[in-house]
Amino acid sequence: MSTAKSHSQDFAAKIKKLRKKGSITLETLAAKTGQTVDFLEKIENGEVTPPVSVIIQISNALTVDSGAFLSATDDSKKRKAESFNKRKNAYLYKTLTPDAELRHMKGFNVTIPPESEHEGVQYKHAGEEFIYVLEGRLDIEVGSRKHSLKKSQSLHFDSGLVHKLRNPGKKTADLLVIVYTP
Repeated sequence: MSTAKSHSQDFAAKIKKLRKKGSITLETLAAKTGQTVDFLEKIENGEVTPPVSVIIQISNALTVDSGAFLSATDDSKKRKAESFNKRKNAYLYKTLTPDAELRHMKGFNVTIPPESEHEGVQYKHAGEEFIYVLEGRLDIEVGSRKHSLKKSQSLHFDSGLVHKLRNPGKKTADLLVIVYTP
C-alpha cells in the first residue's frame, strides 16, 4: 500500500471512529457540515481525501481539534507548503515570514499593478485573511460582498469564501496581507 493511500485510510478510519464514538449518524454529520451523505461515506471508506476546508468542517462537527487530522496528513502539509511557495515565488508577493511554509500564520507584502486584477495563486482556502492597504486602492470581493479600500483601511474575512482582488486606481496598490490557515 502506498504511503498516500495509507494516510488516506488512517484518516478515514479516524473520522469514522470519532463519528461512531459520538453516536453521530452520517445524516447528522452531513447536516452539520453541509456535505452530502454520499461524499462523507466516500471519505470514511478512504475513496476520497477531502480538502482542508472539509476536514475543518468535519472536525468542528465532531467537536475535535482539526490539527489532529491536519498534522497527521502529509498531503495537507504538502499542500500548505506548496501554496506558501507559490505565493513566495510569485512576483506580486514578497514574503514577510520566509520560514513559515508549515506554520499557521504567514505575512506577505502584495503589490497589484494599476488598473488590473490580481493574478491569483489561490482564491479560496481554509482560514482567515487580513488585508491592510499601505498605498493605493483595492477592490475586494469576498463571496457576494464587495469592498472598496483605500490607504490605511483594512479588511478581515473568512478566506474559505472565494475572494478576488483588483486595483482600480492609477497607482500600484501596496498591501500587507496576513494569512492564517488551520
